[in-house]
Amino acid sequence: MAETSTSARPFKKVLIVGAGPSGLLLAVLLSKHGILVHIVEASHELDQQPRAAHYGPPAIPELARAGIIDLLPESGGMRLNSMSWRRFEDHTRVAGFNGGVLRDAGSVEAFATEDLRTACLPMQDLDAILLDTFLTKYNGQISWRHRVTNVGGQENGSEKAWVEAEILTGGLDMTKATVAETVRLEADYVVGCDGAQSIVRKSLFGNEYPGKTWDAQIIATNTYYDFAGKFDFDDANFIIHPEHFFMAAKITKDGLYRVTYGETPGLTLEQYRERQPWKFETMLPGHPKPDEYKIVNFSPYRMHQRCAPKFRVGRVLLASDAAHLCNPWGGLGITGGFVDVGGLVDCFTGIWDGRADESILDLYSEKRIEKYKTIIDVVSSENFRRVSDSDPDSRLSRDEWLQLCKKAEGDVEFTKGLLLGSMDVRYDFTQHYTK
Repeated sequence: MAETSTSARPFKKVLIVGAGPSGLLLAVLLSKHGILVHIVEASHELDQQPRAAHYGPPAIPELARAGIIDLLPESGGMRLNSMSWRRFEDHTRVAGFNGGVLRDAGSVEAFATEDLRTACLPMQDLDAILLDTFLTKYNGQISWRHRVTNVGGQENGSEKAWVEAEILTGGLDMTKATVAETVRLEADYVVGCDGAQSIVRKSLFGNEYPGKTWDAQIIATNTYYDFAGKFDFDDANFIIHPEHFFMAAKITKDGLYRVTYGETPGLTLEQYRERQPWKFETMLPGHPKPDEYKIVNFSPYRMHQRCAPKFRVGRVLLASDAAHLCNPWGGLGITGGFVDVGGLVDCFTGIWDGRADESILDLYSEKRIEKYKTIIDVVSSENFRRVSDSDPDSRLSRDEWLQLCKKAEGDVEFTKGLLLGSMDVRYDFTQHYTK
């Protein structure tokens, strides 16, 4: 940790609501700069559900400067090198690219690493690495079983921000937990990284979360099945079909895949579980029976495209899913969240070091909303329309992105330029430092 004297700084402490990946990454990066951080989390442990597992090129610089990216291999993680879109009937390739060209792409700009290939690791494993780094390397503070119910500090002229939190007791079933007491915790800033149902966002805007919910249902699983060895699949594969669309993307070196697929909306969890063997036999290559694969996790999800009106109100800020949501096809949700975090860190450290004033936090809100509306929302929406296209046979002839992927085949420099276009979702807030 950098040696600092908090008494000589413009602020002393940041309180983060939510011990998810974005909250933990924010805590690590702020702590690395010497800023005091306190995390509060309603649960008694990290989330174990299968959520994001792929962190795209724009997120890699943030994982690198947190010192996390080099820890992924020893935790079973890997880098993604190949991606393709495939036909449903025979699973042959429509188009794809070799992401391995980004192994040394970071030399193009001043990023924290030269290797910008997509990183792959189940989120719960990445969370564990981030938490361990925060607690052991930076002696960080985290309060488990603290359920935030209210937030203050959004008023003009507020000198502090605060949260009210219920301290929960009882068993591990959160629905049956009892409230032991309510506490008030203060800091100079509160950052909501508490997900799609963010209490921090609701304290600012009530139920206002503009956007839409897709009329579609997806099921996310972590599954062992030999896609590469038996069927020559790439590291990540998107199968195009109006009903049986799915993604199969490798997430660990031992052959664990994230298999996410479309389902009929409106069914119960039990019905989705009952239908799963039929879905796998219908859509996966080789038409496997249940004894030919192993499902480790299984979770249904609805998909949303939403963005909060502002990411900063007074001393209260939002990042990642608390600030914006998008469907998971293409990984822009967690990638965009990590890019939010990196931008917010640059804003906070600029203020901390006396190189920026508080107005840079308004710029954070403005620019991150702009990036959501012009890139994240647009690209992720088209990603879902692509994989669930009603006429897969003609998709290539109507799809500029797939045509560019075809053009890039065998051309390293064209491929590199095409993939580096994803870095446009980032924004350099340090250019606004005044000193």
